[in-house]
Amino acid sequence: MLPSASSAVPRFYLASRSPRRVEMLRALGYRFACQPADVDETPQPAESPPAFAARMALGKARAAAARAPTSLPVLGADTDVSVDGRILGKPSGRDDALAMLARLSGRSHQVCSAVAMVSGTQTLQVLTVTEVHFGVIAPADALAYWNSGEPADKAGAYAIQGGAARWVREIRGSYTGVVGLPLLETCELLARCGIHPEPAA
Repeated sequence: MLPSASSAVPRFYLASRSPRRVEMLRALGYRFACQPADVDETPQPAESPPAFAARMALGKARAAAARAPTSLPVLGADTDVSVDGRILGKPSGRDDALAMLARLSGRSHQVCSAVAMVSGTQTLQVLTVTEVHFGVIAPADALAYWNSGEPADKAGAYAIQGGAARWVREIRGSYTGVVGLPLLETCELLARCGIHPEPAA
């Protein structure tokens, strides 16, 4: 179950089921309600990872706005891991996750994190691309990580804020973007819609 976003009147909807996104926005003092949206997450032929992330974020925001009970602004987000231009989604099972981790082992990969805001006829978007360099991941460690349960619902089969942190050699870009929501850029986008964090009562 998702944690409650806020008991106060929301200022916007978050088109996401991600507890991580909810927690990050709550920690900053935003008032919002969750309005998850389901969209087809199949990449289009020859679609680049940044273009895919941007399309998904906007698609989620628009889908949630169409279903939302009121006309509040809607924030959509999408985070994708890619290596050699190939998008690594959520693993379909153990073997898929282990193959992803082996592909990421000892090298750099990119994480594209897109955010879109839909407010009436207005659409705002922002995108971050972060380079993450992993050290070598031993097969036994990858298997133990899978058995922890953490990689099962994560793009690229890892969570940088969790057990995979031990493999991070270097990161260039937005750490929070890799977690799932680039906070600096998201706060700037919300501010453009007149939405700001509020101190706890």
